[in-house]
Parts: sequence; C-alpha cells; structure tokens
Amino acid sequence: MVTLDVRPQLLDALSALRERVAAARFPLPLAGAPRARANRDELLAQLDDYLVPRLRDPQAPLLAVVGGSTGAGKSTLVNSLVGRRVSEAGVLRPTTRTPVLVCHPEDHHWFSGMRVLPDLTRVWAHRHETTDDLLLPGENPARVLRIETADTVPPGLALLDAPDVDSLVSDNRVLAAELICAADIWIMVTTAARYADAVPWHMLRTAKEYDVTLVTVLDRVPHQVIGEVSRQYGALLTKAGLGQVPRFTVPELPESAWGGGLLPATAVAALRTWLVHQTQDPAARQHAVARTAQGILDSLNTRLPELAGAAAAQHAAALRLTSAVDTAYDREHTRVRGRLQAGAVLAGDALKRWRAFPLDCTPGELLDTLVESLAELLLCAVTAADERVDEAWRREPAAAAPELTARDTAGNDAEHRIGLAVRRWRRELEEYAEDEVRELDRSVAPDPELVAALVATVLLGGRRGRAAGERLAERIGAHGALRLRDRGGRLLVEHVDRILHTERERRLAPLDALEVHPEPQAELIAALSVLQKER
Repeated sequence: MVTLDVRPQLLDALSALRERVAAARFPLPLAGAPRARANRDELLAQLDDYLVPRLRDPQAPLLAVVGGSTGAGKSTLVNSLVGRRVSEAGVLRPTTRTPVLVCHPEDHHWFSGMRVLPDLTRVWAHRHETTDDLLLPGENPARVLRIETADTVPPGLALLDAPDVDSLVSDNRVLAAELICAADIWIMVTTAARYADAVPWHMLRTAKEYDVTLVTVLDRVPHQVIGEVSRQYGALLTKAGLGQVPRFTVPELPESAWGGGLLPATAVAALRTWLVHQTQDPAARQHAVARTAQGILDSLNTRLPELAGAAAAQHAAALRLTSAVDTAYDREHTRVRGRLQAGAVLAGDALKRWRAFPLDCTPGELLDTLVESLAELLLCAVTAADERVDEAWRREPAAAAPELTARDTAGNDAEHRIGLAVRRWRRELEEYAEDEVRELDRSVAPDPELVAALVATVLLGGRRGRAAGERLAERIGAHGALRLRDRGGRLLVEHVDRILHTERERRLAPLDALEVHPEPQAELIAALSVLQKER
C-alpha cells in the first residue's frame, strides 16, 4: 500500500524547492527554453494547486478533474454524474469557458478558500443563475472558478469540469492544464470519433509519466460499434503502457447531442460507482491520493535536473554573449590607446588648427577641434566594437531575444553620450590648467585657456605635439609643464576608460536586465537533494 508522507520537514523542503523553481528564468530564446518555461509553470501549478495543499490537508476531499478535448462531452458527463445541470454546455466552441467545481454542501468550506487554485476568483451560484450573471464587468471568465454544491455528490468528492485542453482560446488551454495539475484523479474524456487524436494522448502520456491516479472515459460511442471501438481503444492504451487504467464507455444517446440534457443514470453508473468507491473506501482513497502525490514527487527526480540543465544552458548562452561584447570592446580599447599614443587625434582639421596656432587660431578653437577629433576617434571605436558584437551575436540564437535587439533611439545615441563625456574631460583639463597658472606670478602668468590648449595638444598629438610641450614649458616652467602633463594624462586615461566602459555596459545592460545567473542551476539541484533526503 502506498502511503502519504505529511511530515513538516517534507513540507519545508517542498516549499524551499517551490521558491527555487519560481525563481528560475529562461528568457533567452534557446531551443529548449519554451519547454523549460512550460515545465516550470506546470511544476509550479502542481506544487501550489495540488501537492503542497494535499500534504497539508490529507483529509480534504478528493478532487477529480474532468478534462479532454473540444466537444468531448465533459460538461454533459459532469451534469449526469451530479444529476442536474451544474455546468454550462452548448453548441458554441469553445464550450466550457469558466471552470465549474461541484461538491457536497458539507465540503463547501474546503474549496471556498484559497487552499487550491489560489489564483482563481470564486463565485457561487444559485440554481438557474449562469456564470455570466455572476461576473463583474470586464472580469475574465477563464480566471473564475464557479462553485456549486449538490447533495447527490458523495461527501469527500469534488468534480471539476475543466475547459478544453485544445481550446482555440489560449487562456482556456492554460487554465485546463492548470486545473488538471490540481487533481487527485484525472478523468480524461475522449470520443469514439477522436480517441486517436494527439491532444488526449499527450495528456494520457503526461499522466503516465507522473504516475497519477487516472481514469479514461470513451464517450459518445455508437451502439453498433461499441464493442469494436472499445477494443481498439483498449489496445492503444495497452500499447502505451496504460492497459491497467480504469476505462469506462458511454454510449451515444439522444441526450448527448449538443450537450443539451442529462444522460440516463445507467450510462454513467459504472463511473459513478468507481468514484464513490474511491471516496468512501479508506484504502482506495488512501491509494488514490498517495499514488498521485508520490507520482508527482517521484517525477521531480527527472524534472528538476531538466530545469537545472535548461538554466545552465541559459547561463552558458549569456556568458557567450557577454564574452563577445567584452572581446570586441577590449580589442577596440587597446586600439584606442595605441592611436592616442601615436597622436592620431592631432590630424585633419585638428592638425590644420595646430599649424595655424597661435596666429590664425585661438586656444579655444584649437581645443574645440581636438575635442571633436577625440570624440570621433572614440565613436569610431564604439561603432566598430558594436559591429563586431552584432556579427558575433548573429551566430547566437540567444541574441534574438527582443530585449537584446533594441538599439539606441534618437537623442540618446553614442555620439551624444561620447560628446558630453569628452567635453567634460576638456572642462576638467581647463581646471587643472587654472590650478597650475594660479601658482605663477600674476605678472607673467599665461592665459589658462592657452595652457589647456597646449597640454591637450601634448597629450593627443604624439610626436607632432612635442613642440607644444616645449611652448608649455616656456610659459609655466619645466616642472609645472611636467606636473600638468602627468595630471592631464591620468585624467585622459580615466575618461577614455570610463567612456568605453560606459558604452560596454550600455551594450550589456539589456542582457543584464534579463538576470540570467549561474545560481538557479545549483539551487535547483540542492533543493532536490534536500527533498530526496527528507523523503
């Protein structure tokens, strides 16, 4: 006999594991990311809506969720099991929009609170009220749980009519999967016309994978082929390793048409008897609950490592993207330093201005052209680095994330940022020149702007700037010129490093915002290890 472990230590381990699963993120569009996100969401639903609530309240009523594809007759089946219409069914597709839970009046308190399905808003209906009568304006019917009570439902059992698992409405499909994850018993309904379809078999294989308590209903089977269809369906179940699953057949009846009416009690008597037995027989109930709970717990041994592997793949991809940025910017940073040492800034218009200085060019004009030339050099470096990043990222599927493809907008581009940063360097250099001039005799002190223009030429001109160094020494002395050149040189290196670092961080910012870290992989495995020890 399978027993249910409800020790506090196990619950604590599950709660910790749940937090680790919720923290896992798979934002990069890798091949396995959609599956990882779906697995994470499904696992969270099973932990929140079933496993933790069931372990905390093992005496709570059994929840049997009736699921299946569009038009399988789920609502008619639930209504017939209850003996009156509690779930709305009809000709429109999708038929079931709002899930309906029906239980015995004595069990109402178990489901009126947030013990299970805490994300769904509860509404309670009196007979003859439709769900639409109960919804608030603008309320999403797919996030509402309608609760009905009926004396005909045995105490200790609740039936939940879920939306179609293949609904055209995505919210319905998501909710259907969420509701099934909350079930002690999965009742999978299919029809004689669709029992071989992919959708019901996906759900059946999932139930087998998790070893949950499962029942199948073959609905709307014509009398003349009921034996043949039932035999073929049974053969398919056996081939899939589900031959021991309880199987019930409901014949096609006039009441089945369009979901409009109740099936005769005899049509659902076998299924009802089975459900009552699961509820009222202590051993059967214990087995049904424990099997589903233990099956989900056992499934964690493979599902958690899969999530951890997906998290590792995300982090590895993020590292590759980061490395491409670092490599490109490091390369350009080295190139910029070499160009500065070679005096590449003192070229073009800047060189013309210097040759015209001081007769046909003022210190301010010389500084303007040097600043423009330095900004252009840095902008070219950043542009080249970004082009190399783009080229490397085109080879990485992870770089296709929308967050990583957005680029600078007008008014906030690299040219604007670099221009501001270089002008800031100029102002600080001018302040250094003012400090140096202030120490000189006022009668012979040169114009601070002239001094700033000369030291800028020295720092940015390479060999061409040697003459500027000589002029600077003539005006403020050799020691002052050396001191100012050293301070200005350190300032230039700091600003160039800061500018390129800022642009590197700008390129990495969208990736950093995705928060792809190495911790989830280890945390998931550690949480699983703790859970295994507690089990």
